[in-house]
Amino acid sequence: MKRLTTFCLMVLQELGDWCGTSTVRDGKTITDRIECEGYSFLTITLPGFGKDFERSLDQGYVDRSLFTGYARTGGLPRFLGGFLDLVFERKSGVLLLEPSIVAIRSIRQFTLMFGKIDLPCSDERTRAALTGFKKCEKDLILSDTNFHLQQEEFVRMSRLLYADFFSEVDRLIFDGEIVPKHGPGATAEKLRGNAKYTQYEWPARLEEYFPSGEYIFPSWRHYDASRVETLEPGAERPVRVITVPKTLKTPRIIAIEPTCMQYVQQGILEAMTRETRVFDNTRNFVCSDSQVPNRELAAVGSLTGTLATLDMSEASDRVSNLHVEALLRDHPHFRAGVQACRSTKADVDGEIVHLSKFASMGSALCFPFEALVFSTIVFMGISRALGHQLSQKDVESFYGKVRVYGDDIIVPVEFVPSVVESLESFGMKVNSNKSFWTGKFRESCGGDFYDGANVTPVRIRQDFPTQLTDVKEIVSTSELRNHLFEAGFESTVDWLDKVLTRALKGRYPYIRPTSPGIGRWTHDPLKVTRVHHGLQKPLVRAYVSRSVIPVSKLDGVDALTKWFLKRGLDPFQDKDHLQRSGRPSAVSIKQRWVSPV
Repeated sequence: MKRLTTFCLMVLQELGDWCGTSTVRDGKTITDRIECEGYSFLTITLPGFGKDFERSLDQGYVDRSLFTGYARTGGLPRFLGGFLDLVFERKSGVLLLEPSIVAIRSIRQFTLMFGKIDLPCSDERTRAALTGFKKCEKDLILSDTNFHLQQEEFVRMSRLLYADFFSEVDRLIFDGEIVPKHGPGATAEKLRGNAKYTQYEWPARLEEYFPSGEYIFPSWRHYDASRVETLEPGAERPVRVITVPKTLKTPRIIAIEPTCMQYVQQGILEAMTRETRVFDNTRNFVCSDSQVPNRELAAVGSLTGTLATLDMSEASDRVSNLHVEALLRDHPHFRAGVQACRSTKADVDGEIVHLSKFASMGSALCFPFEALVFSTIVFMGISRALGHQLSQKDVESFYGKVRVYGDDIIVPVEFVPSVVESLESFGMKVNSNKSFWTGKFRESCGGDFYDGANVTPVRIRQDFPTQLTDVKEIVSTSELRNHLFEAGFESTVDWLDKVLTRALKGRYPYIRPTSPGIGRWTHDPLKVTRVHHGLQKPLVRAYVSRSVIPVSKLDGVDALTKWFLKRGLDPFQDKDHLQRSGRPSAVSIKQRWVSPV
């Protein structure tokens, strides 16, 4: 706690120097509140201040409903008042005609940097999140009863947008060209690594499009019916719903899929991802190869005011299975294949819940169908605002103006009211605290912008290391140090250098960002301590993180299955892949001579 407080105060002072304002009173307030509230002041209260600041930027003034719990002078809080005075007029709270971009960046950096530190939520907040998961299911049942009122319009719009794309994936499934694959994550059976190739549970409803003889054996020649456990719908394994850290305020809910379901889902996802790059509409509206297009559009929107950024709450949990079935109504093989590998029930803290949602986070198909459903509804809202049905030419006119990446949505500002109304009519929730369209602030896909300037904060993810065995903390803190270095911090970076040098026993060299070693980035000439005799390249002694792959042996027919599922013509990069496999069971660091560049 003491080191986090010291770090917090150092960042504050350096930001104050940038803006030419005193931070003495702010520092005392922070020290007192951390002493009273502990971590929650940094991880919950300060981020709340930052969100209220964003809302004030968007609406152009500070109203009395924001910054509750902070004493005021005039229309602004006293806390961080020196920074706020560079952005808003003190007496009225109205946004200045030319607010300081440096002050805006500083306030966001300071208030939001602790918001996503990896710490467990309280049991009370975790229980509340699981209760919210079950409540969302009840909400979906209600919204599903009204879906028929808009179903034909929804189908017509999805046909206009994505018919060619759906038809191609439909053909791939009909022709048996989906190649399954195991994902890297956990499964409901808790199988990891090569053990996934030894699973023989196979739901009966998968057989029509994904027969077990072709999908879990190398070929029908190796088929062994005695090894296959065919599961009827009532006997299928449910997804396992768990919580993982997101923020201290609320955890993230994910559903861990059974191995067989994830296996097929990954194959369909691969085909969908490949085909989204082929067709113009999918490439321009929902292609998920990169978050960069969303960020670029958010920057444009902040500068010109023409584009809005919308964020959804409980996004994946509010996409109904009825939405996906309607989306694929004209494509029976695609629809049947997706429904075959969709889990229909979930184990939520020991209670079995039958699912109305299409899928939760954890399903390989959750993300792409989320984007397809949202974008279809977005264009329904646009069509209603325009007062006529859209043509393909109309749709093409929105290239570079509409984009959906998961639950991050970008639309032209003039269509926001109609789009929001359309989304909510389908039971979706637009997160008003993270949606922006009236001012000059925009955020999308991790990029935050004000008037075209990047004001994305550098975030701290882990507590600071104290010894060499704090590997995760060392790696995270070194990344934090280097990002702060890029952002222009000097005193804070010097302090972090001391923390890391102490934890690394003095071995924290200067390197370039491309170096494999754990070191500090610098723009100055590098000090080389050795030259590689054969390659004639510079070397420095540095720690390198090393992942320990767990033992996971595979042989016989199952090993042959893995070989047939390999992508590409090159051999496996890891020659020991049949002995060790899966996500690292541990991460360690070891000293090596490495290139500093």
